[in-house]
Amino acid sequence: MKILLFALPFLLPLNAVASTLYRCTDDSGTVLYTNQKTSKKNCTVLSQQSPPPPARSSAPRQRAAIAPTPGDFPRVSGSEQKARDSDRRAILDKELANELQSAEKARKALFDAGNQPPEKLRPLRDTLALHERNVESLKKELGNLR
Repeated sequence: MKILLFALPFLLPLNAVASTLYRCTDDSGTVLYTNQKTSKKNCTVLSQQSPPPPARSSAPRQRAAIAPTPGDFPRVSGSEQKARDSDRRAILDKELANELQSAEKARKALFDAGNQPPEKLRPLRDTLALHERNVESLKKELGNLR
């Protein structure tokens, strides 16, 4: 019985694949956890899982019909939108400059750490990688602006 209890955590991942998990007991009292119900054993349902959603087809999806904008919907003038876009660009430029500066500081800290053990260098590398990802994201966002 102890072996079955020990094996139970290893059998539970079957539930992720199977739709139903059964606890079956045979005439001698041996307990078996399975995803296949047998008529020769006394089986009870432990859990059921709904089937996974169907896989998406590779065919192009049709766009839903676009509802027209209501007439009383607030509009933004072209000049106001340009001002907003300009503000957004200025904010992104400032963030990019800050991230470039932070990345350079992280690069210098990593260089200054020199021959430290790997466990001490890991946080410095992670910080540098974070700033480099932020720089790439900000450059991409700036490239998407009109």
